[in-house]
Amino acid sequence: MPSILIIEDEAKMLRLLELNLAEEGYTVHSAGDAEVGLTRLRQESIDLVVTDLKLPGMDGLEFLQAVKRIEGSIPVVVMTAYGTVETAVEAMKAGASNYVLKPFSLEEIKLVIRKELDVHRLREENRSLREALGKRYEFRNIVAKSARMQEVLATVGRVAPTNSTVLLGGESGVGKDLIARAIHENSRRPNGPFVKINCTAIPENLLESELFGYEKGAFTGATTSKPGKFELADKGTIFLDEIGDVPPGIQVKLLGVLQERQFERLGATRRLKVDVRLVAATNRDLRAALEQGTFREDLYYRLNVVPINIPPLREHKEDIPYLVDYFIERFARDSGKPIQGITPAGLDLLTEFHWPGNVRELENIIERAVAFSTGQVIDVRDIHLDISPSRPSAASTDFLPEGLTLEQWEDEMIKEALRRANGNKSQAARLLGLSRNALRYRLSKMGLTDEG
Repeated sequence: MPSILIIEDEAKMLRLLELNLAEEGYTVHSAGDAEVGLTRLRQESIDLVVTDLKLPGMDGLEFLQAVKRIEGSIPVVVMTAYGTVETAVEAMKAGASNYVLKPFSLEEIKLVIRKELDVHRLREENRSLREALGKRYEFRNIVAKSARMQEVLATVGRVAPTNSTVLLGGESGVGKDLIARAIHENSRRPNGPFVKINCTAIPENLLESELFGYEKGAFTGATTSKPGKFELADKGTIFLDEIGDVPPGIQVKLLGVLQERQFERLGATRRLKVDVRLVAATNRDLRAALEQGTFREDLYYRLNVVPINIPPLREHKEDIPYLVDYFIERFARDSGKPIQGITPAGLDLLTEFHWPGNVRELENIIERAVAFSTGQVIDVRDIHLDISPSRPSAASTDFLPEGLTLEQWEDEMIKEALRRANGNKSQAARLLGLSRNALRYRLSKMGLTDEG
């Protein structure tokens, strides 16, 4: 069993942790201050450190920096009181793996320790990732022969059996939902539910009730109680797509679920416990969102336990022939057409395309080609690529649409984005390259209410 070092100057708390972790089977070493803790770390073989942030002499942050100098890869869980979350975030920046807020339950800290040991084991295994790439990783419905995608699947194979939170990154259309389902199907809970929710597809005022449910009478129209997605995903996996667009109020409740595995329905007075594995995905740069203040820093560190970045299709074009064969076989079978493959010229056309919509765009184009094809192979004439119109040259005399000022033209673009997004503010903001708050400000200047 792993060996754990506890640094805590409060004798009763130290003894309580020693006894309970020993009962779990861990080898426990302890110290009342940082200096003694560093001596233990040098003398013993330690797999994980649990330390208070407020210590006599050398404080917790200094101790954390010293630990990283001695053993850079060792996971460190910090304990801190409520009201000092900012300090905990500083500790995470300094290299802490996780934190728990005092007062905490023994079950909570045991869960955090198990999770961090799982992640540590995963990272140790990943040191041999390059050698392991000689093995081909395969998952249902995922076509990935290239080295870039094999690296992604190797990480999936290692993280799936753990309960660690996974954050999937990558452009729209790269297959984040397929990777999330592969993680679930190869986890220790494959028979549990897999619940997917697209955070941008649900209006902001309904998202909280969709995620956490509500009690009868919680709001006008709530004639019965309804469980939320987290309840429905109990003993399984919940996949939150487009997590970067979740509004701040919901971010607070998500943080609570990740920390305590508990939440309240809207209008409820009692807290519900859930056992769910969270996989989140985003096509946004969450670090930029942190700088803009639109995404909580503490939630980011809770989500970013195991990050997996899925490359765009243009960076692993060697997979295109295999993807084309897979999609042709599937759509030919579904349509009943005797299509056997694609001509070399057709494949060259697809390989040379830049694929702004990634694998999803390739899938749609092959489905369209199968529908148009009249022979046994797909040819160039059957392939209709979505070529965006070229931008006007610098010499063009068209600067603004005739009769419009810059402000009027911007207003028209905002209205067009809202129309294309069917009124969804988050999607419209993404089309315009704005944050949701920036779009709200523009709407208010135009005299349009958020509901309008």
